[in-house]
Amino acid sequence: MLVLSRKHGEIVCIGQNVTVTVLSIDGNRVKIGVNALPEVSILRGELRDLPDASSREGLLHGRLSAPAVQPGGLLRSGSVQPSKT
Repeated sequence: MLVLSRKHGEIVCIGQNVTVTVLSIDGNRVKIGVNALPEVSILRGELRDLPDASSREGLLHGRLSAPAVQPGGLLRSGSVQPSKT
């Protein structure tokens, strides 16, 4: 595992097509932005680790509720909506 320290506004590049930008830091919470091609699936770890793929798909498409998933926690599914910060 590569471990990096980044400050607000700094960017990490992954390969040729993925960038991760530190958008804000508030206490122990860091907001990041991820730019990638639409075919790249980007999920929070707790969504990726769901045992049932159909549950994961339901969350991605709003068919199931998941109290543990915070609004805005899903980074991308298909197209990306601009952040309102």
